[in-house]
Amino acid sequence: MKKDTIAMLLAGGVGSRLNILSRQRAKPAIPFGAIYRIIDFTMSNIARSNVDVVGVLTQYKPLSLMEHIDNGRPWDLFGRTRLVEILPPKTGEEISDWYKGTSDAVYQNLGFIEDYSPKVILVVSGDHIYHMDYNKLIAYHIEKKAEATICLIKVPIKEAHHFGIAEINNEGKIVNWVEKPKEPKSNLASMGVYVFNKSLLAKILTKVAHKGGVDFAKDVILVMLKKNRVFGFEFKGYWRDVGTIDAYWNTNMDILQKGSGLNIKDWYIKTNLSTKGEIGDRPSTYFSRGANISNSLIARGCIIEGKVQNSVISPGVRIHKNAVVSDSIIFHGTVIGTNSIVQKCIIDKFVTIGKSVTIGLGDSIPNKKFPKHLYTDITVIGKEAKVQANVKIGKNCIINPGVNLAKRGLKNIKSGSTI
Repeated sequence: MKKDTIAMLLAGGVGSRLNILSRQRAKPAIPFGAIYRIIDFTMSNIARSNVDVVGVLTQYKPLSLMEHIDNGRPWDLFGRTRLVEILPPKTGEEISDWYKGTSDAVYQNLGFIEDYSPKVILVVSGDHIYHMDYNKLIAYHIEKKAEATICLIKVPIKEAHHFGIAEINNEGKIVNWVEKPKEPKSNLASMGVYVFNKSLLAKILTKVAHKGGVDFAKDVILVMLKKNRVFGFEFKGYWRDVGTIDAYWNTNMDILQKGSGLNIKDWYIKTNLSTKGEIGDRPSTYFSRGANISNSLIARGCIIEGKVQNSVISPGVRIHKNAVVSDSIIFHGTVIGTNSIVQKCIIDKFVTIGKSVTIGLGDSIPNKKFPKHLYTDITVIGKEAKVQANVKIGKNCIINPGVNLAKRGLKNIKSGSTI
């Protein structure tokens, strides 16, 4: 089956800076915006752009991601000529059989690419939140007679050191490229979205792999720039890398802010609603007479008897009478007891919080074990944790998945603690 364009979707990242949110699932599989997962945004972009063959490169904790993607049907990527294929590392006797980086993952699947004899390969990441028509990118690539095109977005210069940074000339050609520069000379950052001519990509990936290179940003782009036509395509829409707890929380909050640019309703993001624990056949959400809701996104199947403000609530959550949830993200099936206060928290799936619990109040102290992960007063509660009645949990705390605080006899957890 011949295709002009196919997509290779990188979805194997560990997401270590997301801490316990990515401990039991791949980063692209993390819930987002009440009913979605992070990968839904890239998958929807691909489907909407009529790219109908997708290789999904998985590796770390892939089970929930594979269940979610299923056979591609939720994105209409299913049928005789449209398909999604999961491409885990080739199993072998050596650890070296695992993907060692972004370019190595694609290199190990050149055989899959050759099956479709595409002229152009779209390489995208499954862990960014954005809305994009890849047709415009591919048309630009062809118009410029480029051999490689990198999507770029302007970022604040003070944040540029976190990204691959490009300098371009008046024609749009990239004349300099530095991965995470200490002193950036440009604020045009790579979005991790690339278009390559297949013939060039196969040649360069092979060359780079034989020299031990494994990464597009660090290895492949630098080799391509030496002799090839590499262009930058400037994207001017909303785009966020949700690779940190702070960025993940802020991007969810952008859903609730008018003018943020994150317009899920208008973006027509598709997701798999039939995956176990998702929306499925859940009933409508019930709001009691005493419920008080303001500036929040609440999914189906919830029971809300308390106060919810500026929060994102996933399916099946129950918030009991006189409980207050503010500035928080609550995943599927969590229960919050009567008179409890939850402030600026991310609470994973199926957590039980008892009566008269306070979470997210106290001194502003960075997490002692992970000071670079939690320092903006967000407390994170892991999947299936249990917090008994009358417990106090401060700011920047981590309660690990499955922890039962009652069994540990803990009732006052100070800010910055990890349990």
